[in-house]
Amino acid sequence: MGLLAYALVGIICGSLAKAILKDRAVGGWVASLVIGMIGAVVGGWLGVLLFDIGLGDLGDIRTWLLSLAGSIVVLLIYTSLTGKRARA
Repeated sequence: MGLLAYALVGIICGSLAKAILKDRAVGGWVASLVIGMIGAVVGGWLGVLLFDIGLGDLGDIRTWLLSLAGSIVVLLIYTSLTGKRARA
């Protein structure tokens, strides 16, 4: 996947991760993009480590699922380290 594909997957998966973890959501669309792009890398790494599968092409479902899982992990780690949570 190229950088533009990572950005697309990142913004979508980062936004979904923030929607799933509403109480831990921080930042705007730039934060979603960064969390999602890092999450795609983390998800790909975890996929290879745990299931012996990596990220595929942009249209591959495993790419989206691993990226979403990685984005959730990154968001959980970020909020655990910083203690920041969304304002009610």
